[in-house]
Amino acid sequence: MSLFNKALASLGIGATTVDTNLSKTVYICGEIVDGIVVIKGGNVDQTIESIYLTLITNYTRESNDRKYEDRAVVDQLQLTEPFTIKKDEIREVPFTFTMPLTTPVTAGKTKVWMKTGLDIKNAVDPTDHDCLTVQPTSLMNHVLEAMNVLGFTIRKVECEEAPYRFKSKVPFIQEFEFVPVEGPFKGILDEIEIIFFPESEKSYELLLEVDRKGKNIRSLMAEAVGFDESIVRMRIRTDELTDFSARLMKTIEQFSK
Repeated sequence: MSLFNKALASLGIGATTVDTNLSKTVYICGEIVDGIVVIKGGNVDQTIESIYLTLITNYTRESNDRKYEDRAVVDQLQLTEPFTIKKDEIREVPFTFTMPLTTPVTAGKTKVWMKTGLDIKNAVDPTDHDCLTVQPTSLMNHVLEAMNVLGFTIRKVECEEAPYRFKSKVPFIQEFEFVPVEGPFKGILDEIEIIFFPESEKSYELLLEVDRKGKNIRSLMAEAVGFDESIVRMRIRTDELTDFSARLMKTIEQFSK
């Protein structure tokens, strides 16, 4: 093993490489993610301190009246203890983990990807990136379908920095913005924003922000100063789906007056 090759490997030239093969790339929050990490040795033996997987997303952060794109770690997993990868050796490391319920849906500008990294001391760490498609859970879909039945359509979905009181697990929240295009709330409401807070696979807390439409002088003044919005919490559970649409309509009616 020449010192020259070791020096090149420390710079990432002729060094160990990593490639992750996922069983699929489309997932639902709470679903099992599995695959194989393939490590290929380079021109010299190298000690790998650990292999790690990091689930990452992007979100918008506002500071001093300016918006910035930021990244957040949704979850991180260490796969191995230290080991040595020999020159030209190929090693496969299988993995499996559960995608956290806090993972955002990939809609609008929101992206989710998995970064695979090798921790190698005194060397450039090899990495691999795999983009994922994340779809709503069945409970989330139930809410989205109920909103559609009430005449609402999705206008925007975005992740933004969470207020301090909501930064329990991740630093962002994902907002689903709906506008009434038909039905009983058209002309009465401007929009409704919904945030999903997973409690378990069988229960979500919903935060609804109901934005009333200004009509008369009083309501127009309220809209101008931001008092036209009402915030309400409600829950959806797998054992209470039968009457959810009716409960949702009643809740929206109550806060749209």
